[in-house]
Amino acid sequence: MIGTIKPQYNDIHFSGHDSFPCRTLWLKKGYDFIANDGNFNDDNAVVKLGVGKNMVSAIRYWYKVFGFSDENGFKWIADYLFKEKIGKDNFLEDLGTLWLLHFLIVYYNYASLYNIVFAIFQKERKVFNKEHIISFVKRKLKEIKQDNAFNPNTVSRDINVLLQNYCLPKNPQFNEEYSNLFLDLDLIKQNDKKNTDDDNNYFFNIEGKRSVTEDIFLFAVMTAKEEGAQVIDYDDIQKIGLIFCMTDLEIISMLKRLSKKYSEHLAYSEHAGIRQLFINKEFDLQQILDNYYDAKN
Repeated sequence: MIGTIKPQYNDIHFSGHDSFPCRTLWLKKGYDFIANDGNFNDDNAVVKLGVGKNMVSAIRYWYKVFGFSDENGFKWIADYLFKEKIGKDNFLEDLGTLWLLHFLIVYYNYASLYNIVFAIFQKERKVFNKEHIISFVKRKLKEIKQDNAFNPNTVSRDINVLLQNYCLPKNPQFNEEYSNLFLDLDLIKQNDKKNTDDDNNYFFNIEGKRSVTEDIFLFAVMTAKEEGAQVIDYDDIQKIGLIFCMTDLEIISMLKRLSKKYSEHLAYSEHAGIRQLFINKEFDLQQILDNYYDAKN
């Protein structure tokens, strides 16, 4: 395990997407396919999903990386979002849902690069290129003695897909490139400056990004905390903030707002210079999300 938060999936895993970024409608498509007793391995999956064979593999992969198909992970959340008639956001039209999925892909850690990039690499570099990430992954895998998991070509393809998921295309060839899942979060941008040493520089969009919603941030904190913990140190909350590319000022402001909003459950303290979040009453994770989505209606 490399990540600085405790993920659900501990093995290092790269590839599986067949170089396809996740399209916005693929998760719903995958959910409906499975709900109707579809099997991604069946020959007729191509016909039923209405996509090519490689895209079938990609849809299966993306459905898995969010934990939707793992009975020990977040399978309930697939029903919560996508179930016919009662799903909260069937077609991923709400920005809060994208923040939720962004957290899940980092936390679940089946697509290891997302955990590495947002939870660790970001602490080392805010401006970067692809080679920086490749070198970082190689170094970190060596540190945990998993060198055999490193293949520069495989990691490079993973990086390309990650950047396509988050960055607006500069020279799009197809309209589908505008339907990549996380574009609206604006978390990673490509440098527009012409006279740089490396025209392919990217940067974490700390100042200009969209802001994560309060309840989705709370869901992330409550999901990632140790089971039964009644006090969460600020250092651990800071790791969650890093996933959302938040500054300390944003995190502290968020904790104060949440403590006021959920005063029965939470209390944020800065006593004697020690920042902590006290949990006075446990949350039900689904209720946190209900609070968010019900307020939208």
